[in-house]
Amino acid sequence: MTPLQIGFAGLGAVFVLIALRVPIGVALGGVSVVGIAVLRSPQAALGALGALPFEFAAHWSLSAVPMFLLMGAVAYHTGMTGSLFRAARLWLGFLPGGLAVATNFAAAGFAAASGSSMATAAAMGRLAIPEMLRARYEPGLATAVVAASGTLGSLIPPSILMVLYGIFAEQPIGRLLIAGIVPGLLTAAVYAAMIILRCWLNPALAPRAEEPAGWAERLAALRQVWPIPVLVLAVIGSLYGGVATPTEAAAVGALAACGIAALQGRMSRAAMGAAVMEALEGTASIFFIAIGAVLLSRFLALSGMPGFLAGLMGSWAVDPLLVVIGASLIYLFLGCFLDPLGLMLLTLPVLLPMFQALNLDLVWIGVLVIKYLEIGLLTPPVGMNAYVVSGIVGKEVPLPTIFRGLLWFLAAEAVIVALLIAYPQISLWLPDLMGR
Repeated sequence: MTPLQIGFAGLGAVFVLIALRVPIGVALGGVSVVGIAVLRSPQAALGALGALPFEFAAHWSLSAVPMFLLMGAVAYHTGMTGSLFRAARLWLGFLPGGLAVATNFAAAGFAAASGSSMATAAAMGRLAIPEMLRARYEPGLATAVVAASGTLGSLIPPSILMVLYGIFAEQPIGRLLIAGIVPGLLTAAVYAAMIILRCWLNPALAPRAEEPAGWAERLAALRQVWPIPVLVLAVIGSLYGGVATPTEAAAVGALAACGIAALQGRMSRAAMGAAVMEALEGTASIFFIAIGAVLLSRFLALSGMPGFLAGLMGSWAVDPLLVVIGASLIYLFLGCFLDPLGLMLLTLPVLLPMFQALNLDLVWIGVLVIKYLEIGLLTPPVGMNAYVVSGIVGKEVPLPTIFRGLLWFLAAEAVIVALLIAYPQISLWLPDLMGR
């Protein structure tokens, strides 16, 4: 077999192992080590296995990952999210589908303090779904809005996936994090518009609140939500103002979360212990998969596959738009079967050389990739956010009902993706201002 054939065979073996439910990190790393041994020698494979994980883990920018995870875990375990949903409910409850709209925007706020889609869906699901079901909201709408708005955690900074994309694509992480702000807010706005329109046309989906909240109650609730805006300003403000690097901004966010929790008297030993353990477990899981992806990148580079595909793509793709659409279809298809982190780290070694060969803006591409990973969290059979929500509601709302409710949000995502592809400046406008 030629090196190129070995590369394609190895990539096929990865997909087979993942389909057999082998852990993604094991599948990526195991196939890569065997592939390097075949292409070079067993000694070269052992050398790569010894050197590459250390080189990756020692990357300074990666220290942002545990800090962002710790910030989100502290915010959740010390109860900062509860007041956020209550305020959103009081201020937006008068709208058609007001509780669902409130859940959507509260999730956007929590995403800005979490960086994790599944953590956002889990936190908002515990708070919002019982409230909506008590208000006689249609179960598919009540559960789907939590699953869909939870995906904002992948786009609105701080985003763990954005940090990892920036490291693999060798792009400025600060620009990438800022680039996710406008698309994330656009997503929340389109979701809200779709919910309001549906509930206005069909009021039975979401009965209106019987008594609107008074201004005194609204203002009192608003005074309780200050921790989340402070966290957002601490991270985004230090990034956008050039005061801190992404790594330093992550540390600032984690410190601010701990300080706010202590100031509110909520920083107990149990809460801090749970937050630290959650951050440690999340970091270990991410690093394990990412190290497998690093080994896969080396294996594919040695096989010559990225160069071959880039040349092939460059020879027929007169319009770079065709490449973007082709990559979009790949992500949307594979997103039905793979978890977001594994999918991104599996595809980047193959697709990045194609994008670079066509001189596409990799910050814009990064926003699109994260958006496709978000959509994968909602599509069956492995829509992970749908399963998170299903775990919260149990048998009260069947999983097929959740997926049916998500069809409306997937239609909204089609509109959002079309806008992001047609108008790259939606993603690039804000980071471009940073350079001025």
